[in-house]
This record gives sequence, C-alpha cells and structure tokens, in this order.
Amino acid sequence: MDGTLSPVGLNGLEGWRDHDPEGARQAFRRSSREMLEQGAGFRRPVRFGGSLSSWRNACVAAFDAGDARSFFERLFRAYRVHDPERPEGLFTGYYEPEVEGSRTRTETFHVPVYRRPPDLVSFHDRAAEETGLAYGRLVSGKAQPYLSRREIEAGALAGQGLEIVWLRDWADAFFIHIQGSARVHLAEGGTLRLSYAAKSGLPYTGIGTILVRQGVLPEDAMSMQAIRRWMAAHPREARELMWENKSFVFFRDAALEDQALGALGAQHVQLTPRRSLAVDRALWMFGMPVWLDTLAPSGQGNRMTHIRQLLVAQDTGSAIKGLARGDVFWGFGDEAAHIAGPMKSAGLMTVLLPVAVAGELGLPI
Repeated sequence: MDGTLSPVGLNGLEGWRDHDPEGARQAFRRSSREMLEQGAGFRRPVRFGGSLSSWRNACVAAFDAGDARSFFERLFRAYRVHDPERPEGLFTGYYEPEVEGSRTRTETFHVPVYRRPPDLVSFHDRAAEETGLAYGRLVSGKAQPYLSRREIEAGALAGQGLEIVWLRDWADAFFIHIQGSARVHLAEGGTLRLSYAAKSGLPYTGIGTILVRQGVLPEDAMSMQAIRRWMAAHPREARELMWENKSFVFFRDAALEDQALGALGAQHVQLTPRRSLAVDRALWMFGMPVWLDTLAPSGQGNRMTHIRQLLVAQDTGSAIKGLARGDVFWGFGDEAAHIAGPMKSAGLMTVLLPVAVAGELGLPI
C-alpha cells in the first residue's frame, strides 16, 4: 500500500467503547443484502473495494444474532485514511427535503420535476473521450452534451409526459436536485417519494461558491439556509444564479418499503438517518463501514458538537470526491435541514474492512 491506509485498533478509536454500533449493523445488513443479491458496486473498478468473495463472509454474518460490537471487532479491521490532497478531511451533510406539490399542474404548483428522458444516454469509450462527459445525447448519431438547466427550465422537455409532480417554486426544485431525493406532500392527499434516477452529465457548479466569489455572502456564513434567504429576497437574480449550475437531475416516483428510512441511495438501498454516508465511489465500496470523528451543527443554533460514530457507505454525489471526504445523511424535515445545511467540517475518517478484503488489498491485519 502507499501509506493511504494505516492500521488502528478499533478499541483505540476515541469514543468507540461508548458507542452503540447496532444502528450501523442494521444499515450494514441492508447493504449486505444488496451485495449478496445484486453486487452492483463490484461491476466497476473501486480502488479499495476488494472482491465480492472477500466481502461475503462479513455480509452473511451480519444477519446472525449477537452483539453488534463484537460483530465489527471480530470480522473487520480498522484503517485510518490519510489524504495527501486534503489532510484535514472534509465532511458535509445532506437530507431529504419535504415540500408541497401536486400531481397536476395548477397556478400554485407550476414547477415540474422530471423523470429520466429517453434520449439521455450513458457515454462510453470514444463518446466519453470526445465529450469529456459520462452522459449526454446522440444527435444524428453524434455524441453531444445534454440540455442545460436553463434550456430544460425554459421548456425543452415539455410535452413529452415526463413530469412526475409539480412544485410551488424553482428554489424547491433546485434544492431537491442538490439533495437527490424528497418527500412531496400532495395537494391531492398522501406523500410521494422522489428518488434520484439520473443526471444530465453537465458539470456541477456550486452556487454558494459563486455568491462568495461575488461578495454577496461571506464564506464563514455560507449555508443552504443563507442561500435560500438570499434567493427569497432576490427571486429574479436567483433564477439566473441557479442556471449557472448547468447540471440537472432526474427522478423517479419510488415505492419504498420502510417509510421511516430515507430514499434509495446509489447502492439502491434505503438510507438510514445519521447512519448512511455518501463517499467517492471510485475509491470506496458501497457497504463499507466508516468511523467518523468530526463536528456537526446541533440544530438551529448551529452550535457545533462532536460526532464520533459508525456509518455505512451507501451513497455518492457529484461533489463527493477524494479519500477523506464524506457526506452524512441526516434524515428528513426541518431538523435534518438545520444540521445538514451548515455542516462543513474537518475531521478523521477510519474505514472498516472485512479481514478478507484487507488481506486481498495487501494491508497489515
């Protein structure tokens, strides 16, 4: 190995002995079911992934009764992550927004949420090399970038029957795109669950960074809530700002098994509030337990509290790139939003690998 991972004893992790890992084991069981039945994460190269066969023993054992702490201590080995490009680490938060909407367009609900259009395709080999993009469309047989956010919001996809639901305003739709899921409380009654289906492939641009660069908002006060307040006060400028992020996300109406859990993450398992983590999928395998030692806002007062707990890698995101980089799923609703929105913390990341995976990767056991 190249020094990226160094062995540490689980009992040597500050907070481990006082932590109850049962919630993480429940999340790991959901991941294990997907790994044993589908194993989609093993279909692409993952730097520290290991093979399905080396994960199998831990995945099967996750369903046995017994103490969660001894399960992790017996079957896993812990390795501290050292990121030369970001030694301090970076950990943020996300959540599942709750908004109002309607199945039909009305004067009140006029902002569409779209399902994946049929002309959005994945690029491979030559097309990906020519465009520099993973997704796009074919125009007269030639690979082209997909429509931009501005083009789509101007009506480029209208009339194709792609609308899943209609929302009240563009800012609601925009932040659902950022978070990747939502609970829509319908005017007709009931709740619709939106899960991520695809993205346009155009590059993601953080609008908060633009506001800081323009001197509109100070960097130390930047949060999702601060951006939304500015948008509400400047609706015309807000539309122009949102169009700066050309990336566009498409959704699906998901019938989810457990309403207490979040939407489906990239591993295609429901996310667990405070236990699911988005990671760089090119580096880390979905289903991998991760011990985080970082800070998070405690709620509306934004007072920072220490977070030392075990989570499971079950999701990813366009902005989640790098070794010591993670995005914590905090749940849904206002409370989760007040924690996730301002979270941008340094910290330590320790990955737990099954003994067989560690051996396969040549790590000291």
